[in-house]
Amino acid sequence: MNDVLKTCIVDDDSIYRFTMVKALESTKLPMEIMAFSDGEEAIDFMLDNLDQNSVFPDVIFLDIDMPVMDGFQFMEEYVKIKPRVGKKITIYMVSSSLDPVDIERAKKISAISDYIVKPIGLSRLKSIIEELLEDRKN
Repeated sequence: MNDVLKTCIVDDDSIYRFTMVKALESTKLPMEIMAFSDGEEAIDFMLDNLDQNSVFPDVIFLDIDMPVMDGFQFMEEYVKIKPRVGKKITIYMVSSSLDPVDIERAKKISAISDYIVKPIGLSRLKSIIEELLEDRKN
């Protein structure tokens, strides 16, 4: 079992992606980090690698509001390919939106683990990664 957590950030804000990468790296936890600037890039990566589950992320931090393909559109496409994905992927919908409509819509998608309001605090981020790493050992 590979003890490195493959972590993915899908967000159109380059500054947010940069700060998320730095925050994740600062935890010193064993992970590989990949980032995409919109949902289409992320879903294309998954479609291109359906025969190589080992390259898929273990966790995705997915923004809602992005050009090209937003977080909800990504989830629509992901749900279609999920049966062909040979591993469990934990997905967190991440947004600055406090709109109850967005929150409720995200909660109705069973493939989404939780809705997190930006910014994600370092302690919350670290506990999410630690929990995922621990779950992999069990």
